Parts: sequence; structure tokens; C-alpha cells
Amino acid sequence: MRRFTVAPEHIADGRVAFDRDESRHLVHVLRLRPGDTVIASDGAGHDYTVRLETLGDAVTGTVLEVAEHDAESPLAVTLLQGVPKGDRMENIVRAATELGVARVCPALTERTVVRLDAARWRERTRRWQRVAREATKQCRRAVIPTVDPPRPLAEWLAELAPADLGLCVWEGSVSSVATVLGRRERVPRSALLLVGPEGGLAQAEVDAARAQGMAVVSLGPRTLRTETAGPAVLAILQSRWGDMGGGR
Repeated sequence: MRRFTVAPEHIADGRVAFDRDESRHLVHVLRLRPGDTVIASDGAGHDYTVRLETLGDAVTGTVLEVAEHDAESPLAVTLLQGVPKGDRMENIVRAATELGVARVCPALTERTVVRLDAARWRERTRRWQRVAREATKQCRRAVIPTVDPPRPLAEWLAELAPADLGLCVWEGSVSSVATVLGRRERVPRSALLLVGPEGGLAQAEVDAARAQGMAVVSLGPRTLRTETAGPAVLAILQSRWGDMGGGR
């Protein structure tokens, strides 16, 4: 059955109202008809089986069944990602969503090339959130990861709650991610992962991450692009403690 997303506030009294984008896809792309049934996910862990009734600019339907969707990873990973230039952040958000990230916090670092005013950053953030929503639907997750507006890295490091595991990816580290993870005796339930932009992190930023209790790790002899590094570590974490390897 085809899957769509819907905001929780658009579900009330047993009825669902799809937004403009989803309505356009339902009507003009898929050409569904009244009486067809679809799955509507509220992005918070609930799936609704919906019978379509009114089709047009705003599609509505009746809820036939509600199911809890518990396919989220047992490891909640927050990706603290230095904002890269171009559309690379969209690729990072998309891949991270597919890999089960819980939250993406875009960080403005010393080597961040992109500098925009507040209005432009809000526009970028909405686009990244839309990418996360689309990726959630594509990979059949029920929970849409949070994508925050960009903030200076120092603010993020000061604000984010300590996680069970903190990793800062830096090419200058002598400790490999495999070595650091192999030393752990307890299974983490939360992780904070810091990845710099295309120019990497400055020494002072690495020192600040270390001061917050994060382990500074390298990813081996090859230098990975920023859009590769975060998803690579996410896959490692999900394989070791999340839902890609069955947990431990």
C-alpha cells in the first residue's frame, strides 16, 4: 500500500487532511481515486490506514485503522554536521535519514564556506526538513528526524545533552573509530557524532569537542568527503548497536 506523510495536527476526529504537496502527488502523479486506501504516517510513530474521499487541491480521507510503528533504531544518533557548500547538506540529510538518524544539527564552523542571512538560513532549513520528510517516506520510517536551523558549533557543543557515546571525526586523530568503539563495554543508547564541513574542523574546534567528552577518531587512511563521512559512521554505529545488525 502506498505511504504518505501527514502532520499530526491534520488528523482529527477520524479524518485526515493531506497537505498541498502530498495532495498533488496523490491526484496528479498517482491518479488515485475516491475509495482507494493509503497509509498516512504522522512522523511520530503512528501509521493510519486511510480511505480517500475528497480529491482535489486538498485531499481528505477517513481513518480505517491506526497502528503503532516501532521500527526505529534502539540507538538514537544525533549528527552534528558542519554545513558544506552546494547541495551536499541535502545529500547528507537524505542518507542520514535512511540510516536511522534521530536528529541533524547543522553547525557553522570556522571553515564553513556558506554565509547567509537569517531568512536564507530559514529557507535552507525548510528545504532540508522537506528532504528528511521525503526520505522518511521512501525508506518507510515512521518517525521523521528533526533537522534544526544552523547554529555556531560552539553553541551546539554547549547545549547538546551528553550522550552515551560522543565521536568527533577528524583526519588528524591517531585513534581509529574501530579502536574506540572496540573499547566500549556498555551498549550505548544515544550517540553524538560531529563531522566537519568540506575543509574539516579547526584544531580549536576539535579541542572543544574533546573538552565536552567526545572521542576524536579517524576513519582510516583514506580521506572521505564530508557527505560520506557522517553516513559511513552512522552505518557503523547502526550495525554495531542499532537496527542494521540486530543489536547486541
